[in-house]
Amino acid sequence: MTPNSESSTGVLFVAIDVAKQIHEVLIESPTGGRQRWRMVNCQRDFDLLRQRLQAFQTPARIGFEATGTYHRPLAYFLHQCGFELRLISSLAVARTRDALYNSWDKNDPKDTQVLLHLLKTGVTQRYHDPLVHAINDVQELAQTHYQVSLRKVRVQHSIMTHYLPLYFPEAERYYTNSRAQWFTHLLCQFPCPAAITRYSHEAFEQEAWAVVGRKVNKRGVLHDLYLTASQSIGLPVAEESEAIQMFRVILMEHQQLCIRRAEIEQQADQALHGHPDYQRLRTLPGIGPILALTILAEAGDLRRFPHHRQFLKFCGLDLSTQQSGQFRGTSRLSKHGNARLRYAFWMAAQGAVRMRENTFREKYARYIKSDPQNPDRKRKALCAVAAKVARVAHGLIKTGTDYRPYFEALPPSGALRSRGPSRQILTS
Repeated sequence: MTPNSESSTGVLFVAIDVAKQIHEVLIESPTGGRQRWRMVNCQRDFDLLRQRLQAFQTPARIGFEATGTYHRPLAYFLHQCGFELRLISSLAVARTRDALYNSWDKNDPKDTQVLLHLLKTGVTQRYHDPLVHAINDVQELAQTHYQVSLRKVRVQHSIMTHYLPLYFPEAERYYTNSRAQWFTHLLCQFPCPAAITRYSHEAFEQEAWAVVGRKVNKRGVLHDLYLTASQSIGLPVAEESEAIQMFRVILMEHQQLCIRRAEIEQQADQALHGHPDYQRLRTLPGIGPILALTILAEAGDLRRFPHHRQFLKFCGLDLSTQQSGQFRGTSRLSKHGNARLRYAFWMAAQGAVRMRENTFREKYARYIKSDPQNPDRKRKALCAVAAKVARVAHGLIKTGTDYRPYFEALPPSGALRSRGPSRQILTS
């Protein structure tokens, strides 16, 4: 976010402190006169605000702070009315308020003055309306998938930290993959050792054979599970007890959340199947359907960032360094951008370095070469790879090209070269 260089001569400045029910409005005319107004979040006051602004017969520049989703209806209305909208950083508001008033106390009238100051100095960014730019549906798909995944993780945590330690602690070692749903299906049918040992060994294998996943050694797992149940230290509760019934409720909730998540992923893939940016992002190593969905939902059209550094700053993947006199601190990620977007590229980096030969894996290997076992260096290497994935993603969308993987060959000297004839393009 940089100061706006556009001329502000003859502009009507409007600062709006957005809330859930009542908005605080501060208007400054080109002559310097100010009007303060409190409006209710309803259509009548929306129309009244429009009439007041249009009465000045002067181009209006409206600035507001992003407050969850409370600003969305008002911002869309004002955009449809043809007003220029500016988004102001919450961090900038907080720090400017402290600098102007030398105090941390806040109230709505003070916040509007701070917003007006930032609006007049140009420390803003253009407002990117999701509905206007046709990414509202994508955002809702991504947000719903995130919320369902979050609830699934919480239920899963409850199973692993409460129910299994009480009633079947040994069964936890069979849970190896969060996407392998056979484990919860098995627990739902056999939630405690008593539910297993009431069968003979052969009868248990016959009952549970169809439940165990196809990619595991069924006979070995079931044999080991039966022996484990016979020697379990879990509480000796009956299968028909209320406690086990509640355990089953949680297990069924976990299964339902897994189904809902899979349905949303399928719906998102179908909705974006013909989207060129979505398909182009999918060509990048480490980026699957959900990460591509998240990137498009959080960033919108990546072409609106003229340079990749602007996109990295938007993601919070840019480096910041504290320097004073002869002192220069270590560089680290600013983390002042979009957290979910930064997380998406972090997950993409983790996937890319585990795949076959590609530039991201090569970068990671070069970064940790001097100290492969250093966890701090591995973390920094992943941060660097995440920034590279974001940079390449921006380049692909901006240029309209697909990702072309290659590996970097070793010349006779043994030194790695990233450019020149050593680069070999792979077609598959």
